[in-house]
Amino acid sequence: MSGALQYLTDTKGEKTAVVLPLEDYEELLEDLDDLAVIAERRDEPAVPHEEFINKLRTDGLLPT
Repeated sequence: MSGALQYLTDTKGEKTAVVLPLEDYEELLEDLDDLAVIAERRDEPAVPHEEFINKLRTDGLLPT
């Protein structure tokens, strides 16, 4: 996170909310999205590393 957090308090001085820079907020949203994708794909079978690399080469995404 890039910026300092600011807290909003109630009349008793208790923290009730936080204000953070928009950039930090957007990063948090991206992280939440990534975690949601990971959770959705948790039960998918794993692909061995070598098989994955070979598929990338076959698809032209890595040099042969």
